[in-house]
Amino acid sequence: MSIGDWTERFQGTRGLPRTVRDRLLASAQVARYARGQTVFSPDNRPDNLMFLVEGTLRVSQTAESGREIVLYRVEAGESCVLTTACMLAEEAYNAEGVAETALVAVALSQETFDLLAAEEPAFRKFVFAAYSRRLLDLLHVVDEVAFGRIDVRLAARLLALSGTAVEVSATHDDLARELGTAREVVSRVLQDFQKRGFVSQARGRVRLLARESLQRLAESD
Repeated sequence: MSIGDWTERFQGTRGLPRTVRDRLLASAQVARYARGQTVFSPDNRPDNLMFLVEGTLRVSQTAESGREIVLYRVEAGESCVLTTACMLAEEAYNAEGVAETALVAVALSQETFDLLAAEEPAFRKFVFAAYSRRLLDLLHVVDEVAFGRIDVRLAARLLALSGTAVEVSATHDDLARELGTAREVVSRVLQDFQKRGFVSQARGRVRLLARESLQRLAESD
């Protein structure tokens, strides 16, 4: 099924020369994934670069201990830079990508990616600019895990996950994966938040009662 000129939907590709965009449109294929479907997994080598047109892709890593941490999310209008890195290095993934919602994407083959990266300076600049931005995001995650207070990180994550809503649909296990910590730690901090009147809890849901207080806490570290 055609999705039209998808290059218009991406800030990075929108500014590329028409000749480059035409090459992208001619070679890319539409891919669709159901919610919960694994898009890529550790030890698999990517054979195409994915540009996400609709939906959200969650990228996470699991330690040998079994503890999982969410590294980042790819939203509509973005490409997956972990895939970019693996394609450039010709290496396998060391993380998992799961469709958090139903996904519509366009896939650019390794062959076309290599040709465009070698022949088109504008495309090469686009690829490395996106890679650099996400690398900074990942360094921030490392800094948070290594040095951040868990209550500050949980407050920030609840605000981010809620968006403009007042409720987050997530279990304690889900939130633990978001932060790369143990479920018991999240449960303890949420209980403290509830005592302070910041949140209320129901099964699989956290309701934000004092958004401004959570915001102050998130910005306090």
